[in-house]
Amino acid sequence: MAIEKKNKPNLANAIRKISNDAMFVITEEQVYENIEWLDGTTPIPKKQLEDKLAEMQIDWDNEIKAEQDLKTSAKSKLMNGEKLTEDEANIMVGL
Repeated sequence: MAIEKKNKPNLANAIRKISNDAMFVITEEQVYENIEWLDGTTPIPKKQLEDKLAEMQIDWDNEIKAEQDLKTSAKSKLMNGEKLTEDEANIMVGL
């Protein structure tokens, strides 16, 4: 699956990365103040969630950049009649 099709990091994903067992709902906009912790789930501190979300965003941005670089490399090689790597071929056909 192309990275661009993956979900952009959000608060719910950050909560799941920290505690897969956390029970919660987020009402309206995804901000800390809209998290309702359910079934006795211990709230995750806001700073911890912000740090995890920032880490996830950096990773996501790096994956997007790597995919774009791979596409650029593949296009250049195609235009110059050069052989593609397997990753370049896969990115060109959407695998």
